[in-house]
Amino acid sequence: MKVPTSFTNIPISPSVDKVGVEERVARFQSRSIKNESKRQGLDLVLSMIDLTTLEGKDTPGKVKQMCYKAHHLHDSYPNLPTVAAVCVFPSMVKTAKTALLGTSVKVASVSTAFPSGQSTRAVKLADTKFAVDEGADEIDMVISRGKFLAGEYNFVFDEIAAIKEACGKARLKVILETGELCTLDSVRKASDIAIYAGADFIKTSTGKIQPAATMQVTYTMLMAIKDYYDTTGIMIGMKPAGGISTSKLALHNLVMVKEILGNNWLNNDWFRFGASSLANDVLMQIMKLETGVYQSSDYFTID
Repeated sequence: MKVPTSFTNIPISPSVDKVGVEERVARFQSRSIKNESKRQGLDLVLSMIDLTTLEGKDTPGKVKQMCYKAHHLHDSYPNLPTVAAVCVFPSMVKTAKTALLGTSVKVASVSTAFPSGQSTRAVKLADTKFAVDEGADEIDMVISRGKFLAGEYNFVFDEIAAIKEACGKARLKVILETGELCTLDSVRKASDIAIYAGADFIKTSTGKIQPAATMQVTYTMLMAIKDYYDTTGIMIGMKPAGGISTSKLALHNLVMVKEILGNNWLNNDWFRFGASSLANDVLMQIMKLETGVYQSSDYFTID
């Protein structure tokens, strides 16, 4: 299939049956998971997390601490997987890259005037190129929600395509900020625009707006990925971010991914969680399975 070069050439997004989505999600949420499968699932969740610090008060020391945690999740259990990536501002990419040297953990950077996206394309391109030049393996961009909500879909498509080109070899995650899109129909349309414009991943949220990664939104985005794969044979990754703080919810998301997209997506090349607080809950659940008792949250670092 020839990849469209503008929004006007992509297929029309189907309308979303909100009631049907809610019923399907409710079935995923009712699944019980046996202990033997639960431990395997918890390890998988850990390996899919992007540890994140995106605050104005970020310092090199804070980023280095997070990077240490990324590949030393619990020193008493050295066989735990590392997380997939750390996500930082462009100014902290080099610090993270140095701290993670020799590990398998990727460095992701936000760009395009994160989190608002309210800037010029020239600034957004410069933001992206700086992060890539600093060593970012992945770029998490935000779409221009104002333009999208105003119906300027060609603008949104063209901007994503331009950022994709600026990424070079770095993989591009496109953040839709679904809490500002209001309807599942808008989430589906934004997903299709991002995918056809060149996204390697589509991502729900910045973590700054609520609601964020609801299962209904994630389901809608997974269906966009499935339809694109069925049409083109090209895999696109998915990253729910914001609001996933418990192991139970993370495992329900994995069940949904498996049933909609299949086993090929059940690895951190194609599925991520953007939820730093999730790591500690998963570690507490693993310690419970290993020892029979919960450890206090005081035993785990915040970052």
